[in-house]
Amino acid sequence: MSSVKKASSALISVFHKDGLEPIVRKFQELGITIYSTGGTEKFITDLGIDVVPVEDVTSYPSILGGRVKTLHPKVFGGILNRQDNESDVAQLAEFEIPQIDIVIVDLYPFEKTVASGASEQDIIEKIDIGGISLIRAAAKNFKDVTCVSSMEDYADFLEVISADNGKISLEDRKRFAAKSFNVSSHYDTAIFNYFNQNHDLAALKVSETSGKVLRYGENPHQKGFFFGDFDAMFSKLHGKELSYNNLLDVDAAVNLMLEFKNDAPTFAILKHNNACGLAQRDTLHQAYVDALAGDPVSAFGGVLISNKEIDKATAEEIHKLFCEVVIAPSYNAEAMEILKGKKNRIILIQNEVDMPEMQVRTCLNGMLLQEKDHKTDAIADLTNATTTKPTDQELEDLIFASKLCKHTKSNTIVLAKNKQLCASGTGQTSRVDALNQAIHKAESFNFDLKGAVMASDAFFPFPDCVEIADKAGITSVIQPGGSIKDQLSIDYCNEHKISMVMTGTRHFKH
Repeated sequence: MSSVKKASSALISVFHKDGLEPIVRKFQELGITIYSTGGTEKFITDLGIDVVPVEDVTSYPSILGGRVKTLHPKVFGGILNRQDNESDVAQLAEFEIPQIDIVIVDLYPFEKTVASGASEQDIIEKIDIGGISLIRAAAKNFKDVTCVSSMEDYADFLEVISADNGKISLEDRKRFAAKSFNVSSHYDTAIFNYFNQNHDLAALKVSETSGKVLRYGENPHQKGFFFGDFDAMFSKLHGKELSYNNLLDVDAAVNLMLEFKNDAPTFAILKHNNACGLAQRDTLHQAYVDALAGDPVSAFGGVLISNKEIDKATAEEIHKLFCEVVIAPSYNAEAMEILKGKKNRIILIQNEVDMPEMQVRTCLNGMLLQEKDHKTDAIADLTNATTTKPTDQELEDLIFASKLCKHTKSNTIVLAKNKQLCASGTGQTSRVDALNQAIHKAESFNFDLKGAVMASDAFFPFPDCVEIADKAGITSVIQPGGSIKDQLSIDYCNEHKISMVMTGTRHFKH
């Protein structure tokens, strides 16, 4: 079997016709016989190019409203025969089956139909049968057949077919086969996930067809990759390529800021997936200034995110800081010119996209899957646990702190005052350690904790935390509750005129 094959015939049956014309004209020029069906056949005929209807080969019409067109032995025999197998070649002659060297076929737009909110019947009709079968057959038999399974590959294929007058190498045929199985496996995954939306079947199918190789992983000695449509979510306006660690911080920033999406101007600064600064103010400029005040040391090399357009005044302040990434829904022209002043600073516009509903991570020799934590604590969810009730200002600060606490590594304690992060204790094995860390940080940056509030991601099994908080000046506490010893903390708060509210919802983040 020769590794290079000259094509003499092609079957074309596609849903999308964009970009097809140059290929069809090249086939005409090379004398390649074209077989086709339905709308594709008409498209080729309208170009004034000869085409053989598949019905002339099978002696069978398209039936069942087009559900069955190419599913016939004379079609699949022409694709699946092994040309170095004497028996196969003899059967082609015996049953008058034409050899098919090239298959160009794409699939009904199943995912787009689902995303459009179409009816179930419309969605089911977009489950391709003939197309997926043609792709699998042609890709399987790559030793003799070239399979082009997506309009995205038309330019690549046209270049290959043009380079040597219709001759195609084994290497190229195998490369197109790999692309085709990528298309078919992704398609089947999308269909399965549609039928298993509620995860009634304990099976996990994940498929991402776009991705990029990163400079390295978490550390330089590790390989790293990102799989997903980054360009759909962000418009990158300036700066170097994002690293593995940049992407993790950007993810943390985006998820945190979703909690404040429709709120007053809010600015956050993140480092190592945790917020080191967060503030909400009447102007974005002041929100940034006060977010930076939360921890100006940790902010160095951080990821910055805003829920509003960044203006000139805010950009001028940001420009004084070395930061890796700036994210906002938009920037005015003057702000952009200022922020571009540092060539490596990554500037992103966050676009409106649907975020995944499920979270997936590797664990042991498998994977863990869970629903995203979509619960955001609100004032209506709170239960007063103490005789002293929080003031209106404290209630606002408690919700502010709770939103931040939800997006900080456990064990965590968040201290806030006047919608500004004073400090947080993050990722500690002891909640007391987390609180002491937060108090130490707040005091080191000259925050007056008198009248501040405290948020905890889980309950207090002992009254030690509320006692430490009280002595630091904290006057109100938000926590989920649920400990068999809740009353100990409640009793301490009642004795010392501290208000405590319970949410009934734990927000661990491991």
